[in-house]
Amino acid sequence: MYCHVQFVKLLGLLQPLTVPHKAWSIISLDFIEGLPRCNGFTVILVVIDKFSKYAHFLPLAHSFLALQVAQVYFNNVYKLHGLPEVIISDRDCIFTSRLWQELFKLSDTRLMMSSYHPQTDRQTERLNQCLEAYLRCAIHSCPKKWNAWLPLAEYWYNTTFHSAIGRTPWCSLWPSTTSFWYLGKQCVLSSRLGRVAQR
Repeated sequence: MYCHVQFVKLLGLLQPLTVPHKAWSIISLDFIEGLPRCNGFTVILVVIDKFSKYAHFLPLAHSFLALQVAQVYFNNVYKLHGLPEVIISDRDCIFTSRLWQELFKLSDTRLMMSSYHPQTDRQTERLNQCLEAYLRCAIHSCPKKWNAWLPLAEYWYNTTFHSAIGRTPWCSLWPSTTSFWYLGKQCVLSSRLGRVAQR
């Protein structure tokens, strides 16, 4: 065992993450890959706010470029929340590309990497597990239709109680809105979603 060669990357110095002071000032980005093709999409871009825990799940087609990821981000997240002060991501070549570096420089946004310390960004990894579980439950009989369930999975996640913040991400982001529209058991399990919704 003394002569056994180690083939793992050395861990970097663990740096504590900045504590967010307001919603959407610090976000985390990650990709869920290896999904079956659905309407041309095979990847989910997960964007989570570190303050409110609110998340967006955005479908992407493989193989995507930095410009496409930036366009999806700006079309779906920027228009609602603006640009953050800090973005946390693993050392993905998308976010280390020249395009994103220029965007970060122009908007005075810092990019923090967590590639060799998964515990640094455990919140995003946990959210990915949650999303995968939601989708598995919803699409078990038809896995190639995960894209149709993505908006509902986002709604479920954002309206579920989080012990870390003592409320739902929805209420954390919009405290004056306290009532939710929950889909009943029949609506979720039924393939006649449109007919049930009309009642």
